[in-house]
Amino acid sequence: MLDVALLPGEYAVCRLPAGTALPQRVWRELGDGDVVTVSWTVDGISLICPAGRVPEQAVVETDWRCLRIVGPLDLPLTGTLAALIDPLARARVNVVAFSTYDTDHVLVPTVRLAEATSALERAGHRIHK
Repeated sequence: MLDVALLPGEYAVCRLPAGTALPQRVWRELGDGDVVTVSWTVDGISLICPAGRVPEQAVVETDWRCLRIVGPLDLPLTGTLAALIDPLARARVNVVAFSTYDTDHVLVPTVRLAEATSALERAGHRIHK
């Protein structure tokens, strides 16, 4: 069983062209519980951030909610992300997953949030809203 926190507000999944400079407002002065993650590749930049911080030039998918495993987790710990994704996959809820040094996160579509949290609770996880 995992403790899972529902972070406040909506999130966006964004794509920017390779080499784009991220405006400081994306990560500066994050609110309590906010998270921003960036992945750079030769093909482009992937950004996950609170919906109100999306850069103007981004291609964006919005209306996601973020679930965070309450941590910190030990890096050698295995199976925690799968413990979230498996019940969501069985419930046919699409996800975007990412990890930080301390824990794992899963984005679910806002319109499927009730289904997602119900699936996780049926799997024995506790959701903290």
